Amino acid sequence: MKVLIIGATGMLGYSLFKNLNDAEQFDVYGTVRSTKGKEVFFSNCEDRIFKGVDVSDLATVDAVIKELKPDVILNCIGLIKQHSISKSHVDAVAINSLLPHQLASLCDSYFCKLIHFSTDCIFDGKKGFYKENDTADAQDLYGRSKCLGEIDYAPHLTLRTSIIGHELNSTASLVDWFLSQENTTKGFSKAIFSGLPTCVIARLLIDKILPNQELNGLYQLSVEPIDKFTLLNLIAETYSKKIEIIESTDLQIDRSLNSKRLRDVLNLEIPSWEVLISEMHDDFKNRYEEYRCKN
Repeated sequence: MKVLIIGATGMLGYSLFKNLNDAEQFDVYGTVRSTKGKEVFFSNCEDRIFKGVDVSDLATVDAVIKELKPDVILNCIGLIKQHSISKSHVDAVAINSLLPHQLASLCDSYFCKLIHFSTDCIFDGKKGFYKENDTADAQDLYGRSKCLGEIDYAPHLTLRTSIIGHELNSTASLVDWFLSQENTTKGFSKAIFSGLPTCVIARLLIDKILPNQELNGLYQLSVEPIDKFTLLNLIAETYSKKIEIIESTDLQIDRSLNSKRLRDVLNLEIPSWEVLISEMHDDFKNRYEEYRCKN
């Protein structure tokens, strides 16, 4: 199966690109605008990277699809809350709302399938354990723009989820931000999370999702809910991070997702959080640590 990953330098895109490349049953390629400052991460797979691909110019995407003729495209492009550009209405709507549907249209033209990733942030977090058919009630631009970008029509697939993991050269996301802190930090015991490490998403794609070509529409992908105070303590223990984590109840939010539908369809067995974080740490040592030292 030939797989094309749109956005291979992002946190999710890089993890999927590297992990899927190790699976012999897949022929994997990625698109990037540039690898400048990140060259070392792609030093052993440059021949599988299409550079100069900018999703704001769909012709560059079209050209790659036309040349490669992939069976599946994974859209890992998206503006995240932590970046200031996500607060620009034009950019948020263009990337988070319109682009996924444009990619789906391109896929239809070339007879391939799109797998798109959405977010738990389409919900306001007041209720928790949301189902697929719960009404999206986010009040902010990010959540609303991501909701509009969900592809719920065949043959394409949207996985609504939330992720943790490692970036290539940034500390904007939770794990890398936490590991960059010194002395003390807060851990929010009333902030509930049910996302999963990017490397685990990669494994599920390899083992369960990509082989099931009939899977389409909108499904939620989640693990057992955990509060972020407990989560940070588990990360600190696994990564041998010396820091004092002060419990705080200042932030109260629960965007946990109910993924029973997907678990039933794919017969998924979700590991414990101890196993998930251990797997993320192993992936960090194998795919990030050495390159960061060289970068």
